[in-house]
Amino acid sequence: MAGIKLRFYQSLNDFVRPVLRHAEMSHTLDRKASIKDMIEAFNVPHTEIALMLVNGSAVDFNYIVRDGDYIQVYPACPNLTATGLSQLRPALLPPLKFIVDVNLGKLARNLRLLGMDCGYQNDYADDDIARISSEEQRIVLTRDRSLLRRKIIVYGYYVRADAPMTQTKEVLNKFDLYPQIKPLTRCTHCNGLFRKIDKRMIEHRLEPLTRQYYQHFLMCSQCQRLYWQGSHHARLIGLIEELSTQHRNAIK
Repeated sequence: MAGIKLRFYQSLNDFVRPVLRHAEMSHTLDRKASIKDMIEAFNVPHTEIALMLVNGSAVDFNYIVRDGDYIQVYPACPNLTATGLSQLRPALLPPLKFIVDVNLGKLARNLRLLGMDCGYQNDYADDDIARISSEEQRIVLTRDRSLLRRKIIVYGYYVRADAPMTQTKEVLNKFDLYPQIKPLTRCTHCNGLFRKIDKRMIEHRLEPLTRQYYQHFLMCSQCQRLYWQGSHHARLIGLIEELSTQHRNAIK
C-alpha cells in the first residue's frame, strides 16, 4: 500500500475528472505500479506528457511509485527545458510526420491538402496504427485515449476538437506546422507526392472536355491519380487560405 500526492498541470487537466482538475490530490495504490500505469489510470495518455517530477526530480515512465511520493506531471509547453523533455522521448525534427486514426479522415485530408506527410487508411486497425507509428516515427493523431495508452506509441496527440476545420487548426497550432505548409504537393487520396506530367503522356486518360480545355497536369507518384485546375480549384484555394491563416490559440 502506497500513499502519494499527485498534480496534473495545464492541458493534462482535459483528461481527469472535473473535481480533480488543477488541484493536488491524494491517491492510494494497493499494488506495485509504474508511474506510467498509475498516471494512465487517471485517463491521461503517456504521449501527452513531457515531464514528470517525483519529489522534485525528473523520472521516466519505468519509475516505480513509492509511498510518500509527490508527483507533478506536465505537458509540453514553452517553459520546459530540453533536459526535462529528453527524459521521456527524443525530440522529433521537422518535417514532422503523422498517422491519423480511422475516425479522423477529414483531418487527414486537410493535412495532406496542406502538404503534410500524413498516413491514413479507413481500414487501419489500432494495431496497424501503433506499429506504423513506431516503425516510421509518426505522431499518432486520434480521439481514442485507449489507443494512446499503448506502450509502443512514443509520439501521439489526443485531438480535442470535433469539427474537421477546427481539428486541423488545432494540430497546426499544437505542432507549429505553419512553416511546414506546402499546399497542393500531396495526393489527398493516398499521401503520395505530386509530380508534373506532360499532357501528351496522359491524354488517353482524359475526358474530351478536360483534354480540350486544360493543359497542365500533376500526377501522384504513388497511386497515379491525375490533378488539374478544374472547377473545384478556386474552392480548394479558399480552403487552403482559411486553414493556413495562423491563429495562435493558447495551449492550456
